[in-house]
Amino acid sequence: MSEPVPVNGRLYRRPQKRTAVFCLDGVDPAYLEDAFDRGLTPRIAELADAGTFVLGLSQLPSFTNPNNLSIVTGAPPSVHGLPGNHYLAPDGEEVQLDRADQLRAPTILAALGDAGTRVLAVTTKEKLRKLLGSGSVDSVSAECADKQSLPGMLGSVARAVGRPQPDIYAWDASHYALELAFALADRFDVEVLYVSLTDAVQHAAAPGDELSDAYLRRLDELVGAYLDAGWELGLVADHGMNAKADIRYLGEELHAFPGARVVLPITDPYVVHHAALGSACWVHVDGEPVDACAATLRAVEGVEQVLTRDEAADALHLPADRIGDLVVLGDDRTVFGKRPEDHDLSKLRGPLRSHGGRHEQSVPIILSTRPALPELPVANSDVFWLLLGEAA
Repeated sequence: MSEPVPVNGRLYRRPQKRTAVFCLDGVDPAYLEDAFDRGLTPRIAELADAGTFVLGLSQLPSFTNPNNLSIVTGAPPSVHGLPGNHYLAPDGEEVQLDRADQLRAPTILAALGDAGTRVLAVTTKEKLRKLLGSGSVDSVSAECADKQSLPGMLGSVARAVGRPQPDIYAWDASHYALELAFALADRFDVEVLYVSLTDAVQHAAAPGDELSDAYLRRLDELVGAYLDAGWELGLVADHGMNAKADIRYLGEELHAFPGARVVLPITDPYVVHHAALGSACWVHVDGEPVDACAATLRAVEGVEQVLTRDEAADALHLPADRIGDLVVLGDDRTVFGKRPEDHDLSKLRGPLRSHGGRHEQSVPIILSTRPALPELPVANSDVFWLLLGEAA
């Protein structure tokens, strides 16, 4: 028996059977509950019945990058260093948090790889690939599969999948990532696999919609293929999803504070998903009175909570140097923007659906096994530990 591998305060064992974790981007529990009620996803329902199905919590803000990195590090953003997809850098420029050198903690994938386990990360969105590949982990994306290869391959990894590579906004882009991962894992005898999907469908379609049903049916078939091939699985979402009826442009609400600057940590290259409108944001006061700015924000309809930098770092386990002087969270129907001219809503593929606040924090966790659960609620950052954890 090999020695357990320490990662960010926990111990992990090398797997006894092939183990995969799928991050079901934006798959709110409502999607699966509706699917189970209508018998739409028999293999996922079978997995839930035979193993473990609980509702867990995402990290806050409930955005993609911080939660994917919490899943693969087993730790909150205060440890791995990514509180959002985007932040205000010390030089005053807004930048993406998408590089491995921005990560402040090792991943479980990298640590297991260093211990001799064959690991692979496959992401649908290219924006996550470098982060998931931190520590020399082999990583590819479905978005750029035709331009990427792995050691020992001739040509691109796209050649491993027997169908054309879909557009990143296609309804089946996530399925392509799972197909790509399945083929590559077999070819390279992968023992631990991480696959991160995309939430394009969930941004565009509610539970029960035709598009959502098609997505879930194919997802169910692919989960079944992995189960039939003998994989031990962990399914988890990075965040939930809600319809958002109200947009509050906080740049306009703070007109009396010309030095205040609104930064939207949901910002990423995929504006068709959400037009950079999410239910959490940072406000940098830049010399304006913090208390007065906070009071103004608390009076805005749809604002659920305003925390100071220190309060947010403590309560939400965020890195204090990568958030604003104020952290603003919205209610279940509200998203935040800068000013109307900063957001092109014409690119949305349907009514606005988004995430980022507490109301998108509930996530499904489904495991092949029935481990002893820690004190509830569990978090999405617990999934690898539930599958591969060792008692300290």
